[in-house]
Amino acid sequence: MPQTITTVTSCVKPVEELRSVEISFEDHEFYAGQKLVASITHDDDLTQPWIVMVNGEEIHRANTFKRCHSYITWHYQRGTLPIQEEETPVVTTGNEIMVQIADECEKYRFEILNDGIYDHDQKLGEVGCTNSRWWVIRATSVHQQKVPCDSAFDAVWVLSMVELTQPSCKELLDKPFKQLTADVALLRLK
Repeated sequence: MPQTITTVTSCVKPVEELRSVEISFEDHEFYAGQKLVASITHDDDLTQPWIVMVNGEEIHRANTFKRCHSYITWHYQRGTLPIQEEETPVVTTGNEIMVQIADECEKYRFEILNDGIYDHDQKLGEVGCTNSRWWVIRATSVHQQKVPCDSAFDAVWVLSMVELTQPSCKELLDKPFKQLTADVALLRLK
């Protein structure tokens, strides 16, 4: 009988080792070098709470974190894990920023004019977004500096807050006794 020579090659090609990054107890991300490969998250399912996610979609579910970890490693090494698409950064235009500001101002019934945000003909200040960073300038601010905020919601909320100023002694003495609060009335009697 003739002999044949067969070469056996491994079906598993060498790949980069995966690195796990813990975001929180319930959220982990897996990277090959600097590239995100998959993530593991947790939900309230009683029997299989651990979920492997790729591109925001569930691809595997298990009862332990370790089983999800093994699933990612095994499929990544064999090249059968779906490819994680890179996230495209959200680009906002000036119009989108103005829409967000207008939506928040509408909640407080504020009016947006060319030079700022107004409430009943009284200028409250300005709100804007520069390099994806929200800011607010109150009209009553002495230095007129941009104060950082997290969102349009926060910036307009800052403008909606009433600034409390301490009245001067003369203002307090000129008011009738009935208009003063109990604390101020005590100060006047001393």
